[in-house]
Amino acid sequence: MFKKILIANRGEIACRVIASAKQMGIKTVAVHSDADRDALHVRLADESYSLGGMSASESYLRGCAIIAAMKAHDAEAVHPGYGFLSENADFATAVAKAGFSFIGPPPQAIAVMGDKIESKMLARKAGVNIIAGSDGAIANVDEARAFAQKIGYPIMVKASAGGGGKGMRVVEKEGELADALRLAMSEAKASFGDERVFIEKLITSPRHIEIQVLADSHGHVIYLGERDCSVQRRHQKVIEEAPSPFVDEDMRRRMGEQAVALAKKVGYVSAGTVEFVADGDGSFYFLEMNTRLQVEHPVTELVTGLDLVEWMIKIAAGEKLTIEQSEVTIDGWAMEARIYAEDPARGFLPSTGRLVRHAPPPATQESDRIIRLDTGVEEGSDISIYYDPMIAKLCAWSPHRATTIEALRHALDQYDIKGVAHNGYFLSDLLLNEEFCKTGVTTQFIQNYYPEGYQASLRVALSETIFPLVAAYMRQIMDQLERTIEDQLESEGHAQTSFREKVWVVVMGQEQIPVTLAFEETLGHDCVMEMAGRKHEFHGAWRPHERLLACRVDGVWHHVQLEMVNGFYQLTHAGQMASVLVLESRVADYYRLMPAKKVVDLSRFLLAPMPGLLVSLAVKEGDAVRQGQELAVIEAMKMENILRADKDAVVQSIDAAQGDSLAVDQVIMTFADSSS
Repeated sequence: MFKKILIANRGEIACRVIASAKQMGIKTVAVHSDADRDALHVRLADESYSLGGMSASESYLRGCAIIAAMKAHDAEAVHPGYGFLSENADFATAVAKAGFSFIGPPPQAIAVMGDKIESKMLARKAGVNIIAGSDGAIANVDEARAFAQKIGYPIMVKASAGGGGKGMRVVEKEGELADALRLAMSEAKASFGDERVFIEKLITSPRHIEIQVLADSHGHVIYLGERDCSVQRRHQKVIEEAPSPFVDEDMRRRMGEQAVALAKKVGYVSAGTVEFVADGDGSFYFLEMNTRLQVEHPVTELVTGLDLVEWMIKIAAGEKLTIEQSEVTIDGWAMEARIYAEDPARGFLPSTGRLVRHAPPPATQESDRIIRLDTGVEEGSDISIYYDPMIAKLCAWSPHRATTIEALRHALDQYDIKGVAHNGYFLSDLLLNEEFCKTGVTTQFIQNYYPEGYQASLRVALSETIFPLVAAYMRQIMDQLERTIEDQLESEGHAQTSFREKVWVVVMGQEQIPVTLAFEETLGHDCVMEMAGRKHEFHGAWRPHERLLACRVDGVWHHVQLEMVNGFYQLTHAGQMASVLVLESRVADYYRLMPAKKVVDLSRFLLAPMPGLLVSLAVKEGDAVRQGQELAVIEAMKMENILRADKDAVVQSIDAAQGDSLAVDQVIMTFADSSS
C-alpha cells in the first residue's frame, strides 16, 4: 500500500480524498494555486506544494508541475479527483513514465472514453444501447444543419471532449443552430483545448441515470447500482439520488450489465461511471463514460456502505476487488444537494465573494438518519471567478425516500451562508415540489417549473403561516427580556409580574397581520398564538443572539434562519425569504400612512448579471438594436453567456471594453432615453 499520495485537485474533492487517505494511514500532499494558498484542503493535508498562478491553466492544469510536486515530496501516487487533469490521458501517461501510480483508469481507457465520438462507437461494439447521432465531429454550420434536418429537431450539440455541461447546447429549431454551434465550440476549446463537437437527437422527456462501476487490474468488474441525476440546470446536476425512483430491479440489472460490458471492452480499471439517458417507456441509451470519480459519488457510498475513494487507492496499489456482484446491496435511500454560489433569482448566474458566514448543519450518524457534508470551504473562504462555484455537497440518508427528502430539507433550512448569493433557498423549495416528491422528475424539471429562475413567491402557503408566528414570537421574547430588566431595576430584585397576552402586528410586504400571543409564564417558550381566526400551538427555544430558531408549530418541527437588519427580521425557511417588521398595534396604524419607496428605473442600462470577463461586444455607440439581438458575451466559470436586448433601443454609450473584468450589476452600455 502507498505511504504517501498527492491530490492533484482542490476544494471539496481534495478534502474528500484526504479524509479517506488519513483513515487508511496514508500521508497526503496538497497542491494549490496562489488563489488557494489559504484554502481548507491545504491545511488538511500533511504537506503542500505551491503551483503558482491564479487560474486553473496556470496551476491545476499544469501536469509537469504536478509531477514536480510528487518528486519534491516523495509521493508514490496521485489522485486527480474530478475535473482538471482527471480525464487527461497524456497526464496519466506522464505520471506512469515518471515512475508514479495514477489513481484512476489506464491512459488508453481515458483517451477512448473521453472522446464522446470514439466512445459511442466502442459502446455499440460492446452491445450497449446507442442514441441516434453523428458518427463524427461536425465541421461547420452547413454540415450541422444538414445532419439536424436528417434526424429532426430538437437536437443537442455536445463537445467531444470533457463534460460538466460545458460545450453543450440544446437546439430547438434551425434558427438557433448557428449560435449554439459557435458557443459550444468556443466553450469546448476554452475548457478542454478541443473544439470538436457532435450532434445527437434530443430525448424530449429524459431521465439521467448513471451506473457506478468498480474494476480492478485483475479483470473483476462490478456495478454498484444507479444514481438518478435528472434534476439539472444548464446540463449540470443539482440534486442526485440513489436509487432512482424510476428504475426497477430488471432495468437496474440490464443497465448494470451493459455498463460492465463496456468497462470490460475498454479494459477499464478503478471507479468509473457509465451514464445513460432513459425515456419514459423504460428504454435507455448510452450517453458517455466518466473515467473518474463522480461529484455525486457520496449517494452511492451511503446506500452501499462502500468507500469509493478507498477502493480507488487499493486498486491503484494492485489489490484485488474482494466484492462479488451478488454481495452488492442497496440499503435505504440517499440524496445529495449541490450548494452553489449562484443566484437562482437571476437564472442561476454564478456569484463570487467572501463567505462572511458559513455555518453548516451538524453531521449526523444515526440508525435512521445520516447527514453528511462534503465541502472545501469555511467561514472566511473566497469564492473566486477562477474555479467552479460549488460551496458544498449536502447529503442525507434514511430508510425511505420520503424521510430522506424531509431530512435533507431540514438540513438545508439549518445551513447558514452569507456573503455570496447561493442556491440553498431554491433547493429547499425544490424538495417541497409535489412532482419531485411523488415520482421523481425528468431533466426538464427545472426548465418547466422555474423558467425564469427561482422566485420566492412561487410557494407561499407554508411561509405565510410560519413567518408571522416566528416573527411575533421573537418580538415577544425580546420585549419580555426588556421588561424583565426594567422590572428588576425598579423592584431591586423583587418578583416580576407575569405577562399573559399580547397583540403584535406583523408587516410582510403590503400586508399587516395581527398575531395574538398567550404565554403561560414570563419568558416561557410555549405559547398559543391566534392568527386569522385560527389558533396555533407554538414551542420555541431561542435567545436574541442566535441566528437559527428551531420551533414546533402544531406538532411539526421547523428550522428558521434569522437576523436583524435595520429593525427588520430577515427570515429564511423552506426556500422562502422575507423581510418582516413587527410593530405595536398603535405604531402599525401610523406605519400604514408612510409613502411607498419609489423603484429605480434601470431599463436604460445593460448591467452585468454576474461577475465575469467581457468576451465580446456585438454593437457600438449609435447602433439601433432590436429586441432579442445579441449585445455582448460574458464568460463566467468557463461558461459563455449571451446578453440580448429586451426591447428595441439605440445604444447611447458603451461603458465597458472587451477584456474587462466585470462586477455584478456593472454598467456595460447605456441606451438612449426612449422619452427624449
